[in-house]
Amino acid sequence: MLLNPKKETFGHLDERSREIMLKTVEFFENKGKTKLKKDEHERVWYADFLEFVKENKIFATMLTPAAYGSRDTDIRWDTTRNCDFNEILGFYGLPYWYTWQVTILGLGPIWMGQNEKVKRKTAELLRQGEIFAFGLSEKAHGADLYSSEMMLTPLGGGKYVADGGKYYIGNANEAALISTFGKNSETDDYVFFVVDSGHENYECVKNVVNSQNYVAEYALHAYPITEADILTTGRDAWDSALNTINVGKFNLGWASIGICSHAFYEAITHAAHRNLYGKYVTDFVHIQQLFTDAYTRLTAMKLFAKRATDYMRSASQQDRRYLLYNPMVKMKVTSQGEEVINLLWDVIAAKGFEKDMYFEMAARDIRALPKLEGTVHVNMALIIKFMANYFFNPDKFQELPRRNDSKDDDFLFNQGPTRGLGKIRFHDFNIAYDSVDLPNITIFKEQIDVLKEFLLKATPTEDQVKDIDFLLIVGELFTLVSYGQLIIENSRIEGIQDDLLDQIFNFMIRDFSKYALQLYSKTGSTRQQMDLCMKMIRKPLLNPERFLNVWQNYVYALKDTYEMNP
Repeated sequence: MLLNPKKETFGHLDERSREIMLKTVEFFENKGKTKLKKDEHERVWYADFLEFVKENKIFATMLTPAAYGSRDTDIRWDTTRNCDFNEILGFYGLPYWYTWQVTILGLGPIWMGQNEKVKRKTAELLRQGEIFAFGLSEKAHGADLYSSEMMLTPLGGGKYVADGGKYYIGNANEAALISTFGKNSETDDYVFFVVDSGHENYECVKNVVNSQNYVAEYALHAYPITEADILTTGRDAWDSALNTINVGKFNLGWASIGICSHAFYEAITHAAHRNLYGKYVTDFVHIQQLFTDAYTRLTAMKLFAKRATDYMRSASQQDRRYLLYNPMVKMKVTSQGEEVINLLWDVIAAKGFEKDMYFEMAARDIRALPKLEGTVHVNMALIIKFMANYFFNPDKFQELPRRNDSKDDDFLFNQGPTRGLGKIRFHDFNIAYDSVDLPNITIFKEQIDVLKEFLLKATPTEDQVKDIDFLLIVGELFTLVSYGQLIIENSRIEGIQDDLLDQIFNFMIRDFSKYALQLYSKTGSTRQQMDLCMKMIRKPLLNPERFLNVWQNYVYALKDTYEMNP
């Protein structure tokens, strides 16, 4: 399941998409680890990567919807290949992923808007190799869109001036167009418009971070705007802001998978060759447990994210299940990424600080992903809205196939209103859980049954619902259920062996028990709730033969299988 760039053929992709992936791997391997780390330490703007992207028309091919692709069938917005690209960029370094990610965010309001002139201009700018930016957050208000102070003042005759500042905006030093969110100063209506970072009334104030990335504070000073620059207004502007984040935040989980995969190769190879007290580090039982936990968590991350991609690509106004799985890729997968790095770091210890290690970057950058495009808490608050229908009001849907087809995912730019989340229905999660008969999945199903009993018989009180911390723990338990569901669904598609799947649910049971104990320990938990929490706390079935199989044939087998060119 782990990406090995030197061996991966990308056989599931069409010829042009495969070419892009292989050339990207070649670019980084030719650059080499020494230069990669030198540029990172000296905070070098990644002009070489952007030149490579321009020469190979990568952003133009992958980030232009088919309708604006001049009948070139290779040009489309294809989520499957975008995820592959996310993973590759994360594997080699988050800064390279970041410039791609914020370009995607900047393009969202453009492709979702009604301004055909700007769309055609954008398609041409992409062909020229330009990058884009997303001007949403502000210094004083963060992502609180209600409080936006960026103002568009009407002058009459279809003319306006824009005044205000934006903060933490990637690519805003060189973006050809920046999709900027603000308000009409007279009507207080929301509005999205585009500005050019090269305009004389645009001020790039500073880079707010100390890294290769340029994450700008920028200001507009009586910046002239006409109707030709306006993308959306009113509710449409609001919806395009949130729907753009729906598209963009999905990428964060894939970046995390890429980061963890590279770090895993470094860690297992280092540990397998390090001899302490007359034994190799990988001979110690506790080290085998740490590595196996890291591997199974990383495998689960990828199984879930790949299956969530199928739901993203199959979404429609009649099937909005992606709105649960999408924030989970952002929230759950990135949080698990932190856990994977923590486990690996406990093995390699001081080696993880060394300047020549990829791990040094991974240990820092993995922390960013759960905190971007809405914090874990914000995404959990969103996820909880789906809980009642998920558990107690299932609907019927046809089973989704693997979505590797070369199709333009045009629904992502026509998602519609962002309200009505509580009405979204899901298929019965029991279908997945009942499709396999493995010891740890059986125990996990018993934990789920107790959680459902908790929700029905010991329903959180009004005061508990207002206690965000209490509700977030309930949300973590719910998230584990849907996480496991998609892992099982994809394990059947990918042909995952039973021993590996059962070992994955070993940590799932332990995580479920951990959150149950946290819920039990909350000051406001009732006696009935505490009793049910105790019933949720279970121990996985220990199977030494299964563990040894996973350790030897999946985990330890990865030593010496990948090392980046020097």
